[in-house]
Amino acid sequence: MKMSSKKRMAAIAITVAALSAGSIGVASAHDAAGKGVAKATVLADLVKAGTITQAQADAITKKFDEKKVANEAAHAANQAARDAHRAAEEALVASTIGVDAATIKTRLAAGESLATIAGAKKDALIAALVAFETKEIDARVTAGTLTAAQATTLKANLTAHVTAEVNAVGGKGFGPKGGKGHKGPRP
Repeated sequence: MKMSSKKRMAAIAITVAALSAGSIGVASAHDAAGKGVAKATVLADLVKAGTITQAQADAITKKFDEKKVANEAAHAANQAARDAHRAAEEALVASTIGVDAATIKTRLAAGESLATIAGAKKDALIAALVAFETKEIDARVTAGTLTAAQATTLKANLTAHVTAEVNAVGGKGFGPKGGKGHKGPRP
């Protein structure tokens, strides 16, 4: 059974996103409508009961608003980093196997694997993707979002994982939006 290029790229992109986003935690950028109303109601009730002053309620509201803005900015930055990572990975795959990204996406959608699309360049593709992911892992260690021990564990399984992704058939395109989701173990 052959994996389409798009499906393979999707699987690889999902893996890359997981490695990139690993330990970065971002609170939801969305404040559910009920939560916002509930906070305002509770604060108003506390002011009314004399438990806190209006100035204190305003300060609390301001802090919540600042936190929401900071979370939204962090979420946007993380999404931009994931998108940039996915684009870099797609470009790496295309340049390594000498096939443009649009063709790779079409062939992946048709049910081919990246291994099939790469043909004789399969080993070079695997090596390039392993080097790409190794660099990302090292960057996460430098950034402090991954420990050296975690990096060692990820690197130990990296070649096997990338090889499996390159050989697999799945997904409908480059990146996690087009794919069916990551099926393997998460680091």
